[in-house]
Amino acid sequence: MTAIRRPFCTKEQLETIAKKYPTPFYLYDEKGIRDTALKVKAAFSWNKGFKEYFAVKATPNPIILAIMREYGFGFDCSSEAELMLMEAMGVPGEDIMFSSNDTAAADFAYAHRLYAQINLDDITHIKTLESVIDKLPDFISLRFNPGGAFKFANGIFGSPQDAKFGFTEDQVIEAVRYLQSKGVKRFGLHALLASATLSDDYYPTVAKFLCRLAVRLKQELSADVTLINLSGGVGIPYKPTDPANNIEVIGEKVHQVFDEILKPAGMQDVALATEMGRFMLGPYGALVTRVINLKHTYDDYVGVDACAADLMRPMLYGAYHYITVIGKEDEPKNHTYSVTGGLCENSDRFATHRPLPEVETGDLLFIHDCGAHGHAMGYNYNGKLRSAEILLREDGSTMLMRRRETPMDYFVTLDCLPIYRTLQAIYDRKLERGEH
Repeated sequence: MTAIRRPFCTKEQLETIAKKYPTPFYLYDEKGIRDTALKVKAAFSWNKGFKEYFAVKATPNPIILAIMREYGFGFDCSSEAELMLMEAMGVPGEDIMFSSNDTAAADFAYAHRLYAQINLDDITHIKTLESVIDKLPDFISLRFNPGGAFKFANGIFGSPQDAKFGFTEDQVIEAVRYLQSKGVKRFGLHALLASATLSDDYYPTVAKFLCRLAVRLKQELSADVTLINLSGGVGIPYKPTDPANNIEVIGEKVHQVFDEILKPAGMQDVALATEMGRFMLGPYGALVTRVINLKHTYDDYVGVDACAADLMRPMLYGAYHYITVIGKEDEPKNHTYSVTGGLCENSDRFATHRPLPEVETGDLLFIHDCGAHGHAMGYNYNGKLRSAEILLREDGSTMLMRRRETPMDYFVTLDCLPIYRTLQAIYDRKLERGEH
């Protein structure tokens, strides 16, 4: 029997929220976010220099990021816009880790102006960085890719050998030697080798790769490695039958790796970093959508007012998201439906042949585990408009963190003033008629 997942809010709460904010919308659980932040801090408290650099790309909302700041977390950024968000929030450079790939020179220059810590993905990026700054910073991090097969690989990421990210080990040695000659004094090592892993051994395995390389750099080049960054990759149990990662066990296993490899080399003071997005936010965000159509042809379809433009993970790589029919959590799942959106794509579906209770038009569906890489991956194909983001506060109140898009948001980048003005007039008339 499939386990029952419970929403983080009641039916009454959700109905009240849905009366105030039209579906579809994203809803985030403040209590769950805060509880997880405390667990992460406790799990790695053995390392004095530990810092979680929350992966901004997962959930780039300043209200969410401000909660992360309350726990002393920094931020992992990968683009100009994310750096702009950091500057607007007043985040100091030491709390920004800039990790990108195929990076434009201007982005490196911007990160350097903010005094962000720069994590290079490719040996050629050293020259790119040098081309836009007068002097290399005292600290530079390098992303390492050991290559080969990897037991934690999955359909989201694949094996390191096939990944576009990172330096080879020989390139790391070459890069550190060169950077030392240019005055760089301290180094970080970083690795992203898998995504959405469901094993307490993933981080410890990455730690072994990086710690051994750190010791080699010290022994062969007298390099001062001051940071081991395990990046992200810690997953969440999307399916009810999936095992859940235990962050306390993971923290202790990484501790054992540090003691086993770094301590004998006199490197026990190396700081540890993580860049978790999915683990920090995934379970604490949901896409709430309403059933607007029931279709019975060769399959039984539940048509909802959300679509893949709101949550593209199922379309992109067949990701599973548990679905609750609000108010029917304990009813038998004796019907099989495909839950679909309104895009002109047959792959626009949140579930295919999914056992659910009997669904009726007007029902609210709570699509679980969308708090990371959900709203952030939205897009506007078919002129679909991105939904609002709402925070469910610990006291039960709500905060609108991002309004839903309007048609004029979609049209605003058109470089054709007469058409834009006509569209604005059309939209204003629709508002007057109460159609939006």
